[in-house]
Amino acid sequence: MSNSNSAVCLPAAALRPFITQYAGFLAFGMPPGTHVGLPSRHVHLIISLGPPIDVIQMPNTTQQPATFAALVSGLQDTPAIVRQGGDAHLLHLFLTPLGVRGILGVSSAEIASAVVNLSDIWGCRAGDLVESLIEAGTWRRRFAILDRAFMARIKPIASQPELAWAWRKLAQTHGSMPIEQIAREIGWSRWHFSRRFRVEIGVTPKSAARVFRFERACGLIKDQRPSLAHVASACGYYDQAHMTREWNTLAGCSPSAWIASEDTFLQDYELAGSDNSFASEVAWLREGAARGASK
Repeated sequence: MSNSNSAVCLPAAALRPFITQYAGFLAFGMPPGTHVGLPSRHVHLIISLGPPIDVIQMPNTTQQPATFAALVSGLQDTPAIVRQGGDAHLLHLFLTPLGVRGILGVSSAEIASAVVNLSDIWGCRAGDLVESLIEAGTWRRRFAILDRAFMARIKPIASQPELAWAWRKLAQTHGSMPIEQIAREIGWSRWHFSRRFRVEIGVTPKSAARVFRFERACGLIKDQRPSLAHVASACGYYDQAHMTREWNTLAGCSPSAWIASEDTFLQDYELAGSDNSFASEVAWLREGAARGASK
C-alpha cells in the first residue's frame, strides 16, 4: 500500500511574476512504472530530495535519457517519460516562460523542448540548494529556502509588453483566440508576431494555443469525467477525432487511454497555474449530457 502527502505554497510576492507556485510531494510504496510529463504552460524546475529523477524519454528525441538531482524542463509540445520507482520525494516549481530569465538567467527559448540539469545553469549553487533543502526537514522550511534562494538571484527583465499581452490572451481564451487576430490587435503582421513569440518564449503561438487547449481538456476530464465528445466541443476541437489526434501527439496516447492510466489521477498541483475555474464548463457539460439523455 502506498502512502503520500503533498503541500503547495505561493512564492514570495516579488517572485510571483516569475514563479506561479511551489509544490512538494512525498510518496512511499508506489508500484514501479512510468509517469508521463505532460506539456504545459510552465517551465518546470523539479528537485529530488530522494532518488535521482530518471527521464527515460525526452520531449526532444535528439536528447539522450538521463538522471537528474534537479532538472529544468522547458516548454514542450510532446511528452517526457519518467521512470517511477517505489518512492518519490520532490519539490516542483512552476516558472512562467516570460519570467524564467529573471529567475534562472536563461531565456525560455534556450531550454524549449529540452530537459537540463539545474547545475548546468547555476553551477555549484544548484548542489548547495539541493543539500539545504534535504536538510530542512519540513515543507514550510523548504519553501522559505526557495524564497531566499530566488530572491537573491532575481534580476529585472525587459520583455515586450505585446508578447505578455498575447500570452495572457492565449491563456484567458484557452488557446481559442485566432493567432491572426492577436497579431492584428497588437499591430504586428502574423509572421512578425510568430517570429518574436518563438524567439522570446521558445514555441510558436500555434503550439502554445495547442497546449492551453490541451490543459483545459485535462482539467475538465480530471474534474468531472464527462463524455469525450463534450470535452472536445467545450475545448474548441473540431470534433472528438481531432482531439484524439492532438492527444496522441501531446500526451503520447489517446484520451481514453489516458483516462484508463494512473496519470489521470494527477496530484492537484500538477495542473497548477492552469485556469482551474472549470465551474461554467462543467455546468455546460452537464447540461449537454442531460439534453443528450432526454433525446
